[in-house]
Amino acid sequence: MFKKTIATFALIATLAAAATVAMPTSEAEAKGGRKAAFAIGAFTGLAVGAMAAHSHRRHYHGHHAGPAYHGRPAPWTRAWYRYCHNRYRSFNPHTGYFTTYSGHKRFCR
Repeated sequence: MFKKTIATFALIATLAAAATVAMPTSEAEAKGGRKAAFAIGAFTGLAVGAMAAHSHRRHYHGHHAGPAYHGRPAPWTRAWYRYCHNRYRSFNPHTGYFTTYSGHKRFCR
């Protein structure tokens, strides 16, 4: 819904800017039209940029307390235990940590 609204606004703003620049009757009006077109273009660019940034955030899903982990299950779920146990031989299900080859403890993500 948000993306569709922004896309519609961007189209309207672009058309309005084009109409403003296309119909000047004097040099002063042309200069004002260019400023208006710049302002509308800048605002549209910010709105579209915000939309793009919003679409790349990690989203919270319903009952989960933390962010969604893309490609990996959320910690402390059955799927997470299974994932970590299969991926790391040194995984400790009581702590959630595994031991790296260099001897460091790391939380399984």
